[in-house]
Amino acid sequence: MPTSADSVFIARSAGISAEGVRDQYADGKAAKVWEIFIGDKNSRTENYKNFLIELLRSKGCRRILDVACGTGVDSIMLLEEGYEVVSVDASDKMLKYALKERWNRRKEPAFDRWIIEEANWLTLYDDIKPIVGEGFDAVICLGNSFAHLMDDSGAQLNHKQAIQNFQMCLKTGGILFIDHRNYDDILETGDTPAKSIYYNTSHTADIKTSVLLYCGKPAMVTMDYLIEGNNLSSEFRLSYYPHALQNFTKILKEIFGEKSKHKLYGDFKEIQVEKKPAFYIHLIEKQ
Repeated sequence: MPTSADSVFIARSAGISAEGVRDQYADGKAAKVWEIFIGDKNSRTENYKNFLIELLRSKGCRRILDVACGTGVDSIMLLEEGYEVVSVDASDKMLKYALKERWNRRKEPAFDRWIIEEANWLTLYDDIKPIVGEGFDAVICLGNSFAHLMDDSGAQLNHKQAIQNFQMCLKTGGILFIDHRNYDDILETGDTPAKSIYYNTSHTADIKTSVLLYCGKPAMVTMDYLIEGNNLSSEFRLSYYPHALQNFTKILKEIFGEKSKHKLYGDFKEIQVEKKPAFYIHLIEKQ
């Protein structure tokens, strides 16, 4: 783990809001630059579309809840593949891009039926209970989105509550598809790869990574993104909870049950193939 003063901050208190998913895109700037950073949407989803669609089809999934809609990249891809999609996000600034796309394509039946809601993961089930009905075939939370939810308790109670809500939105046999960056590697090396399966921008991108320690343990990773190219120079900062692989898997099993079927992928490949991925992707089934 890096130990320089520039990269590690030590706090006496966690200093993290207990209000759930804080909207780090509230000023609108990060949302706008994020659109540029992820690159061409079709190029982005091509990196994992076949993998995800094949997996959803193998599980007989038709009705999908995207709990990290953002600007709508994954939801749009699923709609175009014929799935029924409900999309939620905590950031209205991000959702405006999804809402704009729905409006522009409203003459297409799938987009006309597309439900988009602002929602808090900590109250998600109650917030969208009328929409849940008998439950979704799949809940997806991709793009390192879950790491936006911080831990104010020291016991990851927010994380457990959110995952419990995801689980409650699933029907029996439904699957949760959730990912996080390889924070084990980031904490060990102090570096975050700028390009990966999700971020395929043609602009030059650099990420400066800082770690906040609380009681000697990593409590938050802050990433300063710098994007340059085509007369563009933008930077913005986002903070994440550094989920360790072993502990994240333990929480999933705690919520879904020890006997629940769980499979781990690395960058949308078999973990044996991608032994040091930028992202871990978990698939776990509701019993």
